[in-house]
Amino acid sequence: MMKLPENHGQRYGLSNEVHARPPEPLEGAVKLSCIALTTNWPYSDADREIVAEITRRYGATPPGPGVKHYSVDLRDFRLIWERHTEFTRYTFIVTAKPGAAPFTSTAIEAAPADWVADLPGEMIVATHAALMPAPDDRPLSHSELSAQHFSGNALIGASIAGGAATSVTDFRLHADGFSRFLVLNRSMTPWHAGRIVQRLLEIETYRIMALLALPVAQDLSPQLSAWETELSEVVTAMTASGADDEARLLDRLTALQAAIEKSHTETQFRFGAAAAYYSLVQRRISELREDRLADMQMFSEFTERRLAPAMDTCQSASRRQGALSERVDRAAQLLSAKVDKALQIQNRQILESMNKRAELQLRLQQTVEGLSVAAVTYYIVGVVGYFAGGLATIGVEIDPKFAMGLAAPLALALAIAGVWHTRRQIEQREKAQASET
Repeated sequence: MMKLPENHGQRYGLSNEVHARPPEPLEGAVKLSCIALTTNWPYSDADREIVAEITRRYGATPPGPGVKHYSVDLRDFRLIWERHTEFTRYTFIVTAKPGAAPFTSTAIEAAPADWVADLPGEMIVATHAALMPAPDDRPLSHSELSAQHFSGNALIGASIAGGAATSVTDFRLHADGFSRFLVLNRSMTPWHAGRIVQRLLEIETYRIMALLALPVAQDLSPQLSAWETELSEVVTAMTASGADDEARLLDRLTALQAAIEKSHTETQFRFGAAAAYYSLVQRRISELREDRLADMQMFSEFTERRLAPAMDTCQSASRRQGALSERVDRAAQLLSAKVDKALQIQNRQILESMNKRAELQLRLQQTVEGLSVAAVTYYIVGVVGYFAGGLATIGVEIDPKFAMGLAAPLALALAIAGVWHTRRQIEQREKAQASET
């Protein structure tokens, strides 16, 4: 073989992804039971381990590491194990006896009861499905189907797969805790029948998983109303708040924003997952290719009337929470701007006060310097006068007043030069310190 470049580490996994969870071919009369358990993975590999345990009982090959889908024939029943992001699903398949009622005995009863009881997780979906040949003599009426198999409940269903089969359900939990789907096969091949039944089971699973977000949205609604009221009160108080109130209002807004962001973080995944599950439900229903049966709601109509409003409630709560977060953020920005403006005004007033004080200090300094010059000149001239008077004692006759008069201009010049030199040194020292900092 030609030597090829090295494979990407995920090449084979990505290539095989389109073949993940393939349908099982179903031929003749078949019964299925499907249960889904929420796991969220505190269970680690407990689901794989319990599947490996049942294969050891029957001498079959267990699922390998990293496997997320596993199908095995255990003689008494066929088991399909699927690991999803939030749940693990187990499907049990048995061949129905000729003439057997669809839901009198179920596929899950073929599995060991102790093993089923030990499955890890909390059961969120449980449904039975029966694939039966359509009667040749006459089709059963809706009332007969409901009375025989669905406890007299109103049925939802349609002719599916271009008329190749009929599927009905009541979307209700019966006495055993399971919902029921009945598929009457007219002309579907085994692989086609397997795909149709798989889609029906996925519709039920994803429908329930999507509805997990509804209680979250309902619980969130009163909290959102309380937060909106709090925001309204803060915004109203902002319009008439003084400098003393603004810091307190900003603290309230900060606490409100933190609470909303915490809630948004906790609910974002649930609402996003609900939208994804709802999209899968709609896609699976569209793949059924429904045609109306007389006096019966189709699957698409039922989900639009029942599931769509619940999803709208979830989307509304999610949008409302996001909009509230943005409103709180804008209010906090406005209040921060108001606080900053007040601080700027205070700072400007402080700077103006400091400028005035600096001017006063400069004037005082100039006055002190003038007085210093006069005092130094006076003392120097006085010293010259005393010196001239002292010369007379040794025979040097100099008029002290004349000497003082001559010394006065020179003393004044020296005093001014000394003050100027001192000021110059101080200014240079301050500039040097400023440049270092």
